[in-house]
Amino acid sequence: MKKLILIFAILLVWASAACAEAPGTLTTLHAITALSNAEASKELPVAFEATVTYYRGYETTLVVQDGDAGIYVHAPANAKLVPGDRVLIKGTTRPSFNPYVESSSIALLRHGPQLKPQPSNFDQMIRAQADCQLVTVHGVVHAADMELNLGVRSISLQLLTDGGYIVVAVDSDDASVLEGLLDAEVLVNGVASEEFDSKMQVTGIRIHVQTLAGIQVLKRATGSPWTLPVTSMERVLSVYHMTDSTPRVRVHGIITYYAPGSVVVLQDGDKSIWIATRTNIPLRIGDAADATGFPDANNGFLSLEHGEIRDNLIQAPITPLPATWQILSPTGFNSSSHHFDLVSIEGKVVSQVRAATQYEYVLSADGQVFSAFLRRSENQVSDGPQIPVGSLIRVTGICIRENSNPYIPQVPFNILMRSFDDIEVIKGPSLLNIRNLTLIVVLLLAIVALVGGWGWKLEHKVRRQTAALAALERQRSSILVDINGSRPLVEILEKIVGVVSSMLDGAPCWCELADGSTVGVCPAEPHNLEIVRAKIDARSGPSLGALLAAFPPESRPVARRTEALTDGARLAALAIETRRLYSDLRHRSEFDLLTEIPNRFAMEKRMDILIEEALQSSGIFGLIYIDLDEFKQINDRYGHHIGDLYLQEVAVRMTRQLRGRDMLARLGGDEFAALVSVVSSRADVEEAVRRLEHCFDTPFAVEEHSLWGEASIGIALYPEDGLTKDSLLSVADAAMYAVKNSKR
Repeated sequence: MKKLILIFAILLVWASAACAEAPGTLTTLHAITALSNAEASKELPVAFEATVTYYRGYETTLVVQDGDAGIYVHAPANAKLVPGDRVLIKGTTRPSFNPYVESSSIALLRHGPQLKPQPSNFDQMIRAQADCQLVTVHGVVHAADMELNLGVRSISLQLLTDGGYIVVAVDSDDASVLEGLLDAEVLVNGVASEEFDSKMQVTGIRIHVQTLAGIQVLKRATGSPWTLPVTSMERVLSVYHMTDSTPRVRVHGIITYYAPGSVVVLQDGDKSIWIATRTNIPLRIGDAADATGFPDANNGFLSLEHGEIRDNLIQAPITPLPATWQILSPTGFNSSSHHFDLVSIEGKVVSQVRAATQYEYVLSADGQVFSAFLRRSENQVSDGPQIPVGSLIRVTGICIRENSNPYIPQVPFNILMRSFDDIEVIKGPSLLNIRNLTLIVVLLLAIVALVGGWGWKLEHKVRRQTAALAALERQRSSILVDINGSRPLVEILEKIVGVVSSMLDGAPCWCELADGSTVGVCPAEPHNLEIVRAKIDARSGPSLGALLAAFPPESRPVARRTEALTDGARLAALAIETRRLYSDLRHRSEFDLLTEIPNRFAMEKRMDILIEEALQSSGIFGLIYIDLDEFKQINDRYGHHIGDLYLQEVAVRMTRQLRGRDMLARLGGDEFAALVSVVSSRADVEEAVRRLEHCFDTPFAVEEHSLWGEASIGIALYPEDGLTKDSLLSVADAAMYAVKNSKR
């Protein structure tokens, strides 16, 4: 009996251990948010319950909260979650501004009521005390706009609170509410988060709001901003008023850059800061110093404004970080960033510019180009060293990135140098350069002049070759002008083939394009000749074709064959891709990219032509204005993808109901217009309207959905209803709205 009890106890312990979470698994949200980034980088396993406070599926953003702890979760895009859902999240920790969770599974436990937001203010949020928590904030809307993120439109508000500005992102594409929100006093309910730079430093506040219901208007503006009296431009600043209670701060570091009356950069370890100052006192690079000023974020970079500097006169110079392009412009989110840090980087001189206010050296490193700048001081007399192009140099200075957003990889950067001492020449240019070649040519000509008649023959030959090269260069220049002009592509390719043939002493040359066409002179029996080929490569994608030349079998191969064909192939690629780009841009300017029918611009161009023709022939034409009914409900119910497919089907049906000489155009959104070019009376236009209305007699099959549609249609007749395109559009639009209102 005792043995049976012992066996049962062992089995019970084993079963309990098997059902428990893996050792070390964090099971509460408070335990996860208490981690440091160093601890979170160990990818600790987690399994915890929490309540959804925000979910944006198309960018896999999920925020959950449990009690007073909230966290960002990288979630799958297909998770069907809404605020209030109680979920079980499993995954691992990751470091960022604060630790977050990379989810492996999210299980819905139950639906529940949304959490109650807690009052918060600017000071709490700028200190990250409300990070990922559901808050309610009071303020006044100073700007209301639509923004585009990953192809999805949403509302962005600039909210002035007691303490500073907050960005409010609302997941709604209803642009009709924007003007009503301007200058309104509102209460915002949403999830608080921070905007931060690539060094994980706070640069602002952003509140994520799931729907428009999260914006409660307490008091609307007394009037529309568009009814304000016009202020003369030179008087704009007369109404300026600002109250700023931002306290002064003090920082400590080593001076790494100083432009008197402009800026000082201090660095302390891996932290550095840009200090705007008007001080002109002598400061020494490498000294320890204190700075005091007012914190600000300019273009996403932390800075101190109205700075004052105190040099401690203690030398503690910072060793520049040896860097490469990949180090200063890293790929991947959370990669290290070195903006405003003192760095050194090697590069080959591509060019240099000596302007009135600064020197610029354009350098190439790792196949990428960047610039090193040196500001010219007022009392600077020397122009510094003239560095030959092609030299390998090492420059030292402050790394200036063009964007602080940590989500953007490969951000371009420049180097801000302090003096010419920050330039070190490592290796001079190759001996094979233009200057040295010129000296060699001069020496050879001097020798040839001593040889008499042989020298005269050689000079004559050189002149003839120079004239031929000049003629070829003129032809190349002409080709480049044609590429940027309107000459047909075939004619440009024929000129390119002619230039290559001239460079190859009249050898037959021709282009074989990817579409199977041939341009140039192809020999009747090419199998008896030696054919040399150069591919016409595109910047991306498949080859555009090939450039070929034919030579007698007994001729000796020369290096200039490949060079001439390669140069010609590059010119041909430039011509073909330029024409493709021009055709694509022209198509985009005149056709709607969704429905592939003409857009408003093309329709208005066509109306101008019809009006001109009607004036000359006393003719008439009709304009039909079409607005799809209840289209917003299709988007709201089935999503924008189904709405786009529905618009495409509608465009196809309506096009089929029009004559070949008529035009259907999409004006934008769910609005279309049709131009009926040749009519004898209003009855002809009304007959076209009836055909268009029949388009909606049967449902539209869009993927697995069957959608019924309807449209409100108004018409205008030229010249009876208007003599200009604007007046015709206005009459047709008013007629359409009359039909729509009658339906309501």
